Amino acid sequence: MAVSMRDLDPAFQGAGQKAGLEIWRIENFRPVPVPKSAYGKFFTGDSYVILKTTALKSGALRHDIHYWLGKDTSQDEAGTAAIKTVELDAALGGRAVQYREVQGHETEKFLSCFKPCIIPQEGGISSGFKHAEAEEHKTRLYVCKGKHVVHVKEIPFARSSLNHDDIFILDTKSKIFQFNGSNSSIQERAKALEVVQYIKDTYHDGKCEVAAVEDGKLMADAETGEFWGFFGGFAPLPRKTASDEDKTADSHPTKLLRIEKGKVEPVDADSLTRELLDTNTCYLLDCGIEVFVWMGRNTSLDDRKTASGAAEELVSGPDRPKAHIIRVIEGFETVMFRSKFDSWPQTTNIAVTEDGRGKVAALLKRQGINVKGLLKADPVKEEPQPYIDCTGNLQVWHVNGQEKSLLPASDQSKFYSGHCYIFQYSYPGEDKEEYLIGTWFGKQSVEDERASAISLASKMVESLKFLPAQARIYEGKEPIQFYSIFQSFIVFKGGLSDGYKNYIVEKGIPDETYKEDGIALFRVQGTGPDNMQAIQVETAASSLNSSYCYILHSDSTIFTWSGSLTTANDQELVERQLDLIKPNVQSKTQKEGAESEQFWGLLGGKSEYHSQKIVRDAESDPHLCSCNFSKGNLKVTEIYNFTQDDLMTEDIFILDCQTEIFVWVGQQVDSKNRVHALTIGEKFLEHDFLLEKLSHEAPIYIVMEGSEPPFFTRFFTWDSGKSTMLGNSFQRKLTLVKNGVTPTVDKPKRRTPASYGGRSSVPDKSQRSRSMSFSPDRVRVRGRSPAFNALAANFESPNNARNLSTPPPVVRKIYPRSVTPDSGKLASKATAIAALTASFEQPPPAREVIMPRSIKVSPEATKQKPDTNDKENSMSSRIESLTIQEDVKEGEAEDDEGLPTYPYERLKIMSSDPVTEIDVTKRETYLSSEEFREKFGMAKDAFYKLPKWKQNKLKMALQLF
Repeated sequence: MAVSMRDLDPAFQGAGQKAGLEIWRIENFRPVPVPKSAYGKFFTGDSYVILKTTALKSGALRHDIHYWLGKDTSQDEAGTAAIKTVELDAALGGRAVQYREVQGHETEKFLSCFKPCIIPQEGGISSGFKHAEAEEHKTRLYVCKGKHVVHVKEIPFARSSLNHDDIFILDTKSKIFQFNGSNSSIQERAKALEVVQYIKDTYHDGKCEVAAVEDGKLMADAETGEFWGFFGGFAPLPRKTASDEDKTADSHPTKLLRIEKGKVEPVDADSLTRELLDTNTCYLLDCGIEVFVWMGRNTSLDDRKTASGAAEELVSGPDRPKAHIIRVIEGFETVMFRSKFDSWPQTTNIAVTEDGRGKVAALLKRQGINVKGLLKADPVKEEPQPYIDCTGNLQVWHVNGQEKSLLPASDQSKFYSGHCYIFQYSYPGEDKEEYLIGTWFGKQSVEDERASAISLASKMVESLKFLPAQARIYEGKEPIQFYSIFQSFIVFKGGLSDGYKNYIVEKGIPDETYKEDGIALFRVQGTGPDNMQAIQVETAASSLNSSYCYILHSDSTIFTWSGSLTTANDQELVERQLDLIKPNVQSKTQKEGAESEQFWGLLGGKSEYHSQKIVRDAESDPHLCSCNFSKGNLKVTEIYNFTQDDLMTEDIFILDCQTEIFVWVGQQVDSKNRVHALTIGEKFLEHDFLLEKLSHEAPIYIVMEGSEPPFFTRFFTWDSGKSTMLGNSFQRKLTLVKNGVTPTVDKPKRRTPASYGGRSSVPDKSQRSRSMSFSPDRVRVRGRSPAFNALAANFESPNNARNLSTPPPVVRKIYPRSVTPDSGKLASKATAIAALTASFEQPPPAREVIMPRSIKVSPEATKQKPDTNDKENSMSSRIESLTIQEDVKEGEAEDDEGLPTYPYERLKIMSSDPVTEIDVTKRETYLSSEEFREKFGMAKDAFYKLPKWKQNKLKMALQLF
């Protein structure tokens, strides 16, 4: 676009640099900023320019410009507003979508910026009107229309203005009445109450009574009688007559018009396609109630002003209903505009770069205009958060045909790509146990078992009274919540189910099912112990990637391969996953560029491979859509600038985050529609209503009102009291308007995302054998011996709701200081548990190990310590007072740390007289201190300060690993 800088108004200096609203009023043909205190106040005799700036998750700023024309504004002011809007867009880099808003016919997007409504006042600046001065209260009658946003219009105060279809608000000096037409919906009535609240706060300082009057009630109650008294008594209402405002242009044929040298010419075409639009030209797309102005990237500012003028002239023609004018720039077309075309390419090759935006900024800068924030900001790089409490209880079932079988705890994070699984995760909520029940479909799983998994999961949800959130997850599209729940996750190729075996036989597909003694290659990925995965990939060099670590095994031969771009953290994850895939086997370390011939031989020889990390799709800015599902057809309506109050209990909504979607089901939704929630989510992905290139395999969550998980509520400013209220939307809102506040619910607040960390087990769930951590700052227990299990059982009781849990080893070594064998008798059970808990409060040195022993507590541990700000010293002294010792069998020796000791010859792997009933992953701990120093050349303290890989290397050399 050839931008003429002399046309840009100085009033727009610095506009659009941060998220929020900015408003200008046209005064003497110039835009004048409106003070923020007056935002939302519009005068019928004026024209305004409104800029809405939104900060996107990508770091960019999106701009929507609206110009609002009061019903009494002059043609000159209206024309000035239209032209200034084009100029403002140019100042912002020529990317904004521009909307023409006419009083009484505003777009929902515009009204959503001023929730709950706007009520224009009489008056104006230069149109000959004076702004209405404060005066004695005048009784007024308003009509309200709209289910998601409310169009409010003042109408004559007369009985003839009322009808059965709409909702009316009568604003008197001492009381506000809402009259609900008998044909109006519950949702419309609820939204109108928001307008009542606005009038109460704005014109009555929040001090007046509110009454709801139902159409059809005669003089049954005092408030109904009082309402009709203002109209001279009750009388039947007339039928609603169609007005000009009610006319629509739904049958208007869509026409494409070209603006050529200031003249409007029709474009002849059998169908509308993107190829009809030329980047050097402006076009009008006339859709009846909407007229789009499409402006090519290479058009001039004058061309765009001419096109805007042509659109204004078109909609002001005779016998035309009121229409919206929406102006879009090539490359930044709205979903609504693109949907009008029979074909629109997924990507359009246009010269849209930050360079063009930079040129605009440079020209503005020369004029002395502040351009900070005009250019695209750097994307915000954030580690995705699970937003779920990870201290809950997990159970997993494998689906085989029409049946499901519970997996043992040791196998519940080992999935096959040819299988389907159901998982149930329970975790502490605000005031009750929360549940998430989900299905996971492997890439090679069969359709029959997928359908069976969904059916079985639905029955589980039904058995819990539809309270759990549900999830449908495909392999390769797992959300962060899923990984955080499982923490360590392994996917093997193939499958063992009957359905999978029959499928590969029918299709003649070779069986690639993982075999422990076969050749297999695993890519290891993740961010840490709370989120790590090993995915089996094709056993070929082309599967390697410089940004990852891999495990390659062929029977007992194991290699770990580290790409040149990996970190120490990545290499640490390999060690952890190796413990799960091939425990107690020595591996050969390979670094990229220094591989052995044997390594390449197992992969079938060298070949090219990638070096870039596999990038997960970033979470996009959420969209909320209301759903109407009837006879298998889904219709959606987007709700702009949404809040929790937009979720109506009678409806189903979809929260679309592009990488995953949530189907929210209100409590008052009919049971027949409730069962279609998953189908609604699938159809939303299939139709891709917002043209986002949604994956059909994106995760779908089904969320029931009143049981919303924190990874859903984070998109709102959430008040849990609202979702637990009784009644329909109107009854709930009426309670709020009359009482002034949400009814308080006596329960603890939902945990903040910062506290979502680790995992513990629920005592009475025998299937729970999970790793755990208490918070991001606490230690994770990843393994314990039978002695430690006995210790935990010793302290378990029905009142002890929390217990420690299991898997691989990263625990903490606590050595005794000064204790006597009988010292534990002096401490109560509660003190011992408190001391044990305290020992985990302090973050440990990396990869230290907790020695499994039973608890004995010194007398000092029972003494209360004075409060001190020096938490660290206090904690370490509490740890020093705690000893974990394992019971010693009669006749066994015991080292100075309280463990039974055995000779090295009995502890090594190839021993002819091996010791039984020991933790085979920690053989070295059963050596006496003297023999340990003799074999390892260092004390135990020094050994456990070494990195895990170095510990394993020394243990392997001594046949202790």
